Amino acid sequence: MSRRPMPCSVQEIRQLFLFEKLTPEQLGRLCAAGRVELFEPGVIYTEGQPATCFYVLLEGTVVLSRRVGGDDVEVNRTSRPGVYAGALQAYLGDRTPQIYNHTLHITGPTRFFVLPADTFAGIVQEWFPMAVHLLEGLFFGVKNMQQAIGQRERLLALGSLSAGLTHELNNPAAAAARAAASLRERIARMRHELAAVTDSPLIREALAELIGFQEQTADRVAKAPALSPLQAADREDTLTEWLEDHGIEQSWQVAPTFVQAGLDSEWLDRVESMLDERILPSAIGWLHSTVETELLLDEITDSTARISHLIDAAKQYSQLDRAPFRMVDVHELLDSTLLMLNSKIGTRITVVRQYDETLPKVPAHPAELNQVWTNLIDNAVAAMNGADRDGTLTVRTARANDQLLVEIQDTGTGIDAEIRDRIFDPFFTTKPVGEGTGLGLDISWRIVTNKHHGSLRVKSVPGNTRFQVLLPLTATQPDPTEETP
Repeated sequence: MSRRPMPCSVQEIRQLFLFEKLTPEQLGRLCAAGRVELFEPGVIYTEGQPATCFYVLLEGTVVLSRRVGGDDVEVNRTSRPGVYAGALQAYLGDRTPQIYNHTLHITGPTRFFVLPADTFAGIVQEWFPMAVHLLEGLFFGVKNMQQAIGQRERLLALGSLSAGLTHELNNPAAAAARAAASLRERIARMRHELAAVTDSPLIREALAELIGFQEQTADRVAKAPALSPLQAADREDTLTEWLEDHGIEQSWQVAPTFVQAGLDSEWLDRVESMLDERILPSAIGWLHSTVETELLLDEITDSTARISHLIDAAKQYSQLDRAPFRMVDVHELLDSTLLMLNSKIGTRITVVRQYDETLPKVPAHPAELNQVWTNLIDNAVAAMNGADRDGTLTVRTARANDQLLVEIQDTGTGIDAEIRDRIFDPFFTTKPVGEGTGLGLDISWRIVTNKHHGSLRVKSVPGNTRFQVLLPLTATQPDPTEETP
């Protein structure tokens, strides 16, 4: 960057709104401590570099930009003399990282009044001690409040998720307990019916064949084909008639179980052909108990698998025993979040997944991305519940040039245009007092932009609100000085 020192004029800097109330002595000290420099077009400083100077525009045009993903996004452009940038928080010292929070570049030859950061800090602390105390209180007070409320919000979210997870775990656990109790009854009945069968004058070969039928029956339960309701009803009618014709009691209860196991009248004909008709009812009862036992075992297996799946989802959501920064499958994160929020989503909202399965893994902080998905999905659910009608939650992923797009879309009431620019501001909320802290979207924005160098934006009309998260497909390791929201 080409620069040329120039003389400092007290009269010129007196005209700047920033210095217009200073005394002649103070203006003279500023000119002595600082310098005027003429810069040629280019970058003055870059976001993230150590903040070494405080710049005040005298003449020219400045452009401020922030790094979002792989792009520099312009946030301000002005030619107004007196605007300032650079080491704005130098007076806070080492209590906060002293780095440039944006990139400053100029489009033409531009003059600045430049103060070294430590000189600027000393002058401000000496001349405006009360203002420094107020600014310190404001800066750290707001920061501490954000952290405290953010922590409280995360604890409330954790409590809500824990309640939802408990509810989800209770269903399969209760189903497994019921199935285990029923299984005990069926096994006891099987012993009784087996005693009745073996008490009959069966020849050894017939008994062996009956036991073989039991093994075949158990195997058919595992391979039972799926039937349509009409097919199942027709087969139940056929089996009920067969059982009634052969004097089997409670045939209307036995037939549906046999149908569920994939058994038909031809199979019953084979059983009948090898047995004395006097023991056929006991043999059918024994096989019926066998089928019920296998079905109950399947139910217990399914329930325990569901519990295991929920626990895996909870671990995936919380990212326990995982590296804080690693390559992640965004779809796994989204699925675990949706599962954790299942009870909150409820039955009136339809969840639609539109995933691009060709997307690669991306470098990210998975636990913090899950926090983003939680905030966005929770807001979407609240918007649809407030609409007093059934809704659709669509979770979509796609490639957007060199970035990965995650879109959370809802059919709720939408966001009014007049407040759309404020929704990412700290403490701004449209929820009733006590129901929202106004930090969810602020935290999400900082996680996406600061921690992942991505972007978070929203498009909304009534019935169609879309929050879009763009994440770089490739990224460098995170800066260890970055703070977790």
